[in-house]
Amino acid sequence: MKELINKSIGAAILISLGNYALLKLGSPIGPVIFAFGLLGVCYMGQNLFTGKCGFLIQDKIKIDDLLIILEVNLIAGYILGYIYSFADPDICKTAIAKVATWDISIAFFIKSILCGIIMYIAVLLYKKGTSLGIIYGIPLFIFCGFQHCIANIITLGVARTFSFSIIICIIGNLIGSLLMWYFSKDSV
Repeated sequence: MKELINKSIGAAILISLGNYALLKLGSPIGPVIFAFGLLGVCYMGQNLFTGKCGFLIQDKIKIDDLLIILEVNLIAGYILGYIYSFADPDICKTAIAKVATWDISIAFFIKSILCGIIMYIAVLLYKKGTSLGIIYGIPLFIFCGFQHCIANIITLGVARTFSFSIIICIIGNLIGSLLMWYFSKDSV
């Protein structure tokens, strides 16, 4: 249990660093630098909900473990974002503006599903020996405005607020990852 929690905190730290860069640098460099977070998660074997949920069946991940990963990613991510808001007040404005565009809508849900698809492909390609899925996939989902629940909770922490859109995002990321797994399971 301790290792599960520690690796989940580690993942939140790495994704928070990528998200910090995104908020600080903006486009076009921020989305590219953000890929550092998932590269670190994969290379260091950390527990990121969006990197694990598509492998729930394939890797025989226990649902209880996946829920702990999600909970720890969310709590640690929010806290890290909150801390960053004090370390660099300039990113607060960017985070607040970003959160203001989130809503509970079909469009937001679809963008969450699409992010889940990309996350599954990025991690699958990493498991198959290439980082190209991460290097191209992470900027792709950011440039397209797709929604990543752990990045979003970090942004909420930076903005010092909360949005129920995070629930839609979690569900969408899970569905997108599992859909991609389902439609590719015979070739994986």
